[in-house]
Amino acid sequence: MDIYFSPLACSLASRITLYESGQDATFQKVDTKAGRTASGEDYRRINPKGLVPALRTDDGLVLTENAAILQYLADRKPEAGLAPSGFARYQLQQWLSFIGSELHKTVFTPLLSPTWPADGKAKAKEDAASRLAYLNEHLTGREWLLDDFSVADAYLAAVLNWNMAVKLDFSPYPAIQAYQQRLAGRPAVGKAMQEEFALFQPA
Repeated sequence: MDIYFSPLACSLASRITLYESGQDATFQKVDTKAGRTASGEDYRRINPKGLVPALRTDDGLVLTENAAILQYLADRKPEAGLAPSGFARYQLQQWLSFIGSELHKTVFTPLLSPTWPADGKAKAKEDAASRLAYLNEHLTGREWLLDDFSVADAYLAAVLNWNMAVKLDFSPYPAIQAYQQRLAGRPAVGKAMQEEFALFQPA
């Protein structure tokens, strides 16, 4: 199984999930701007969207999009408990959707982009307040997004980590700050982040 990633991109969630569940994969680094893997492969032949992450099974099947890949990885090792069943599975999908659409794309994509216009970045900061307040309220008095650590937490760990670059003020959100400290204390999260920080090269 191959995992196609870019250091500290949202594909970090796949690495965290693999380490949390004790699974092995071959990590294939991708330069998304050049559209090439580290071995020189044309990445768009694997994922025509040119985005990470992508997963290629040993049978050659390709899966893209975080929500799909993370649940696939979790379901390969159900005993790790990273994707619950029953109604909680829909709650997991709810949080994966919220992180992907309301935080990743709406807030952090504009703020991280060097070409996004100033008014767009201002709107993203404005949008961040209500979304972070909602997340903070949910995390108040609880450890994780669901009853136990899940792949949604792995995704959120990757997305919240981008605040090191965009520097939103998290001080109004003490539950988020405490949550990030708990994430940092998980061995799998720490290992994944340390490895990707070592590979990261600022643009």
